[in-house]
Formats: sequence, structure tokens, C-alpha cells
Amino acid sequence: MSLIKSISGIRGTIGGEQGTNLTPPDVIKFTTAYARLIAQRNNGKRLTIVVGRDARISGELMADLVEGTLLACGVDVINIGLCTTPGTEMAVIHKKADGGIIITASHNPRQWNALKLLNAQGEFLTAVEGQQVLAMAEEENYEYPTIDQIGHVISREDYNDEHIRRVLELPLVNVEKVRARKFKVVIDAVNSVGGIVMPKLLRELGCEVVELNCEPTGEFAHNPEPLPQNLTDISKVIVREKADLGIVVDPDVDRLAFVNEDGSMFVEEYTLVAVADYILSHKVGNTVSNLSSSRALRDVTERHGGHYTAAAVGEVNVTTKMKEVGAVIGGEGNGGVIYPELHYGRDALVGTALFLTYLAEKQMTMTQLRATYPAYYASKNKIELTPAIDVDKVLATIKERYSNEQVNDIDGVKIDFPENWVHMRKSNTEPIIRIYTEAKSMEEADALAQRFINELKEISNI
Repeated sequence: MSLIKSISGIRGTIGGEQGTNLTPPDVIKFTTAYARLIAQRNNGKRLTIVVGRDARISGELMADLVEGTLLACGVDVINIGLCTTPGTEMAVIHKKADGGIIITASHNPRQWNALKLLNAQGEFLTAVEGQQVLAMAEEENYEYPTIDQIGHVISREDYNDEHIRRVLELPLVNVEKVRARKFKVVIDAVNSVGGIVMPKLLRELGCEVVELNCEPTGEFAHNPEPLPQNLTDISKVIVREKADLGIVVDPDVDRLAFVNEDGSMFVEEYTLVAVADYILSHKVGNTVSNLSSSRALRDVTERHGGHYTAAAVGEVNVTTKMKEVGAVIGGEGNGGVIYPELHYGRDALVGTALFLTYLAEKQMTMTQLRATYPAYYASKNKIELTPAIDVDKVLATIKERYSNEQVNDIDGVKIDFPENWVHMRKSNTEPIIRIYTEAKSMEEADALAQRFINELKEISNI
């Protein structure tokens, strides 16, 4: 499996051949390059970097390598141990650190891990900065500091409680209103770091909590991506327990999916839609999501008098666009909620607290709330890549074929038809082409997806 070096960090499978998989020398090489980049940006001053990780089996090994490498580069370290991606991002801000490294492969299976690299604002490096890290990683003439200049571990501390506290202090999180509803919630944390923070957050909000896969062992109980086909167990538990809803997070807790009281899916695309509906009901403003996200956010935004803008896929692309247009809420259709009043990062904790406040305010069940939104259906598919496939050439051919339609090529190729759309792009996190479609029925969305899968295979001779 090749290392994937993208806007989403340095990602690969653990073990195997150096330079092809994510091995200890690779971790050291890229961590050193990152430290050098941050040092250049700070004119040689003493640096402090925050390190956090999810509960993957390889997490401790990776964290030790990262910490030791940073110390060898003359960097001081604040190690916050098991912590969510949004929690690590916030820790960088509140500790006034110069950057951060999150050790997580997000929704990827157990054999994967990754280095996600942050700047001093607790946000992901830009594509240009990422390319600089990659270039520096290939240089062989770097001299590490001598003994008197090596870094020190400033502290080993937990940041999860502080993250929860800051979420609950937000003006639009109405703790008392949520507590009054006494929601019964089933939480599936896929045996990662969400099992530490999500039950505690929910209990602070007065919920009765039923824990499912909340032991942070790193042994994922099911495919860790929070898609409907992976959530059959929680659906059964919700019905059995007569719960009000279910909540599912991915291993690093930046994605959030809800399940209705009858065990049906609220659908992860509608996580951001519902939270945005709540925020926009209190303040008029703009919204942003990526090209692969539902049209429902556009509809809800316009209903509230705001303006919707689409960004390229990737959290840094979305946050950059949010800043440009002054968005009050944004994120990605994969269940990623970005609420700038807290920080510019996808955050399942703030998404949960805002959503439960809205659900309490509306005095509705989950299925009743879901029925208030436009009915769109998404089909999410992929084609495995081989070295012989020239993705850019394939997508250029598709773009030419559909040049008479509304086409957006800022990230792959998205074709907006009057009643539906298709978005095809090379993944930032896996060796695949993603084919996402959305239509007004599941049958139509699946048919549109299959049509373009066939076209892609025909063009690439698969």
C-alpha cells in the first residue's frame, strides 16, 4: 500500500517496506520535516508543539516516535495523550503552541495511521505548506541539534475535560434546556477516543447514556466510517432501549452521525444541515460545505436569508472559504460540523451539543425533525485505483463529454444537472476515485452513480 501524502496529512498502513508503508523511518522523516517548516516560520525561536492521538493500536508507538523526533529537533512538547482531533486543534490554540500533530487515520481501518499537521491556529496546513513538508522530507543534509539544544516534554496532560467545558459554555448551547428533555441516547464510539469524551459530554447535558463500543482499545467493533451499512448494531440497541436517538462518531471524533428513535438513519449529510438550521435561526449568515455535500444545506441557508458557497473537499479548503465569506457555520457532508465561534475544525462534540439544544427547543422526535428538511438521497461509491489509471486524464475526458452542463472542476469534476448531481474526484485519504451522487430518490441516485461508474471504467479500460 502506497503512502498517501495529501492535504489530509501523511497516511499509510503500519509496517512493511519503508517509503511504501508508514514505517518508523517514515514517521521520523516527516515529523522532522514538519518541525523544520515550523521553525522556519518562527525565525529560530524555541518551539512548542502539541501531540495528541486517537486510540488506534499503533497510536502509542507512533506517539513515542513523534515525541522523540520533536525533542531531537529541539522542539518542546505538550503531550495530551488520548485526545480527539478537534480537542488537539483547540489545545494548540489555548496552549499558545506553535503547531500540533494529531496521530490518527480518522475513518480508515485499524491497519492505517497518519500524521495530521497543524499550524499555530490549530488548523491544518495549507496545500502549499504540505508540499514544503514533503520536499523537506526528501532532503538528506539536515543536522539535528546537539545535546544542549534538544527539546523537553513540558507536560503530559488531559485536554478532554477542557474541550467539554468550552463546548458547554457556548451561548447557543442551552445546557438547561437539554437537561430538561432528559434524552436517552445510545452512543457508539467504535472503541476509540470518542468512548472517553462523548459519554461524559452527554451526561453533562443530563442525558441517560447507553454506551456501545466505548472502550478505547483501538479494536474497532465494525468498519469505523459512520455510514448506514456499518451502523446496524446501534439501530437495534436504540429500538431495544427505547432511546430518543443514537450518536455515532469516527475514531478521532471529527465526524458525527445521528440515528433516529426508530433505528432509521438521520443520514450523516443532514448532521450539518440540522445544526446549520439551528444556528441560522438565531443569526443570519452564510454557510459553506464542500462540493460532495448535500444541496439541502443550500436550501436551508437560502430559506434563512443567507448565502451558500461550495468549497473543494478537505477541511482546510472549507475553513479557508468560510473565512472568505464570513460563514457562521460550515463543514462537510460526511458529518463534519465546523462552528467558528469555538474553532475552525470539524468537531463532533460541538455538533452534538448544538444539535441536542435544537432538538430540545423544537420539542420534536428525530424522525419529525428529519421530515422538515428537503428529501435528497446520496449514493457514495468508489473505484479502486491501479498505477495504470491516469485519474487526471479520465476526469478531463468526463469534463469534455459534459461541457454543455454546469461543471465545477476546482476539485475533480462535479456536474450539476437540474434535478441531481455527480461528483468524481481522487480521494485524499485512500487510493480510490470517489463517485458521489445526489438525487430526489435513492433509485435515481444509485442509477446516476452506476452510469458514471460505467463511464469511468470504460474510459480507463478497467
